[in-house]
Amino acid sequence: MPARRPRLAPAQTHDELVESLAHLREELELPAGFPADVEAEAQRAARAVSADPGTAELADLRDIEFLTIDPAGSTDLDQALHIERTPTGAVLHYAIADLPAFVTPGAAIDAEARLRGQTLYAADGRIPLHPVVISEEAASLLPDQDRRAFVWRFVLDDGARPLETTLRRAVIRSRAQWSYVDAQAVIDAGTAPPSLDALAWFGPLRLEREAERGGASLNVPETRIVADDGGHRLERDAPLAIEDWNAQVSLLTGMAAADIMLEGRVGILRTMPAAEADDVAAFRAQTLALGIPWPADVSYGDYLRGLDRDSPAALAILDAAAGLFRGAGYAAFDGAPPADPLQAAIGAPYAHTTAPLRRLVDRWSLVICEALANGRDVPVWARESLASLPKIMARSDGVANRLGAATVDRVEAALLSGHEGQVFEAVVLGLRGDGARVQLTDPPVTAKVAGLDAGAGATVRLRLTSTDIDSGTVGLEHSA
Repeated sequence: MPARRPRLAPAQTHDELVESLAHLREELELPAGFPADVEAEAQRAARAVSADPGTAELADLRDIEFLTIDPAGSTDLDQALHIERTPTGAVLHYAIADLPAFVTPGAAIDAEARLRGQTLYAADGRIPLHPVVISEEAASLLPDQDRRAFVWRFVLDDGARPLETTLRRAVIRSRAQWSYVDAQAVIDAGTAPPSLDALAWFGPLRLEREAERGGASLNVPETRIVADDGGHRLERDAPLAIEDWNAQVSLLTGMAAADIMLEGRVGILRTMPAAEADDVAAFRAQTLALGIPWPADVSYGDYLRGLDRDSPAALAILDAAAGLFRGAGYAAFDGAPPADPLQAAIGAPYAHTTAPLRRLVDRWSLVICEALANGRDVPVWARESLASLPKIMARSDGVANRLGAATVDRVEAALLSGHEGQVFEAVVLGLRGDGARVQLTDPPVTAKVAGLDAGAGATVRLRLTSTDIDSGTVGLEHSA
């Protein structure tokens, strides 16, 4: 019999995890708060920046019934959308928080944001890119508040292809804040408001357009840390359909931003090279060995989207697929565009431009695109600092990746602590050096088991031999 599901219960274990996560922050030299001058500047900006269309060159779009869709409890709301169906397709308005209005280039908030690069997420709380008075209050697209925004407008045909794209600064007023779960529920029940109903039209069509261009932005299950009665638990479920549809709005916008910057010959792209031919061949051979061959006449994205996510073999395939596309980075340019502007997993040039409250580079993309789209000169500060962004974002991404992986490791060790000696069922994801990478069935802990000789996709029984919360390591051995 497999072990009962571990839960983080004993107070001692919880205290050990809290201490371990605090050590991790120290190890990664993460900031504990904002310097006094940054907070003071943020307070002044929150009071001074106006969202009155009569006092600035802002369009008044408050009559459009925008809504936001985010994880439950979110307060740093970067995006709001409105989709209206037409006889020939739809009109999509996509509002992005006007963070640049609150940040003076070269001043305290800007300097601190360049040090951080992005909002960081950990089990014991997030570390925001900007002070909360801006990112979760004055600039956040909260409901029933007048807010400044960069508003993209897309005229779409009956296949959700953009026929016309414009971008301008405006004042908007979101009408409702939806969680993914609640939004999916009303769509499934047939009681969704018009924009959500139209999103259910838009998303699947954009996925079809993605397949046409060879893209593969996949709805791959991810391990999430969830607060649970004062402790934590792990969840690994496939995202809801609406999460994928909502992501397609952001992808459409990012591709439009890339096109504008490439045509204007200045900007910054999110790039990723195509997978190496040898890696693709090896992956195709692995799908054959696992009994779910990848047909030659089916695209990579369509093949992965069609997998049964409950199959052990499919888990192994998805794990291998995650490593097929590597080398994501940023390419800044002022003049000649990058030699290879493609983001291979998306299948098109692409730019990060829809999350300025949480990601530094988006501030540049927004101001550059808005200037180019309206025939004005790109702000000097943005042009002169472009070249510094790839290094800043690479460093920040590295910290975020280390924090995310190490946080999950520590929560996994805490969940299993006290269950030493118990036997767990697991799926072998693939061979790793002198052992194998596995995922326990419940809880969804991923670990390496030294000396395990079992093929990818195999189901095995493993005995827990040790846990170390402070280092985030667990010991497992094969159990006959």
